Amino acid sequence: MNNKVIRNTVVYIVVVILSGWIGVLVDSVLTEQPEGDSLGMGIWLVTPMLAAIAITIFSKGDWNEIGFKPNFKGNIKWYLIAVLIFPVVTSIVLIIGVITEWIDLSTFDLKPFILIFSGTLLFNFIKNIFDGTPLFSYLTSQLVKLNFNDWKIYLIVGGLWGIWHAPYYLVFLPETDIQTVLPVSRSIFFIVSIITMICWSVMFIELYRVTQSIWPGVVLHMVEDSLINPLVILGCISIASGKEILVSPIIGIVTLILYLFVGLGIRAYRKQANQIFS
Repeated sequence: MNNKVIRNTVVYIVVVILSGWIGVLVDSVLTEQPEGDSLGMGIWLVTPMLAAIAITIFSKGDWNEIGFKPNFKGNIKWYLIAVLIFPVVTSIVLIIGVITEWIDLSTFDLKPFILIFSGTLLFNFIKNIFDGTPLFSYLTSQLVKLNFNDWKIYLIVGGLWGIWHAPYYLVFLPETDIQTVLPVSRSIFFIVSIITMICWSVMFIELYRVTQSIWPGVVLHMVEDSLINPLVILGCISIASGKEILVSPIIGIVTLILYLFVGLGIRAYRKQANQIFS
């Protein structure tokens, strides 16, 4: 059993790492494509989920490991928590930023922001069925089978999520978006992003493990993309120069610590629940 799981896991990791660079190669051949919406980006985005499905089919694996069932019974609270995590943490970070005068909200206009937020939810819901989701579910389930402890799972899954993004941050993402979030080189931004994703992955992994479903994580990611990305990238708030690394709602150290605490809190709940029902 372990040999089969190891083989599937290694194959999956290799495919995930290569997927984006295959997309870059495709875009280098098909040069007449819109920036940020190319065929190569599409290949990069959907390949990890398609690979998880293909491996499950050919190895006659357990479909529950991908977590397509919503498992609403007993888990509605986790869906609600998934909706609230990013708004609550972002509010805390903004309050800290205003108190320290590192964040300026004087240009923030609530009405157009709500329109942007609500108008992007459906698109981000669909996108985030693919973005990282099979790593949090399928890959996590394989590592659990191999008896990896929680910390190794967070590091491997979160690290791979970051490495999978390498073509995105180094090639696909417009330079202006990078400079808006953090005015550094692409390579430095990529390193910061890997650290960010390892911290964030704890929440996504634990939501999957506590519900055995991908959908709370998809909801969590949907809210994130519709909330904090426009907040920062569209300039709805202004962060003092040099303070982005501390209080940015996307990559700030304060922000990451809060999300890490959230993830570890869900982990503590899961472990306590397992003890009660074991």
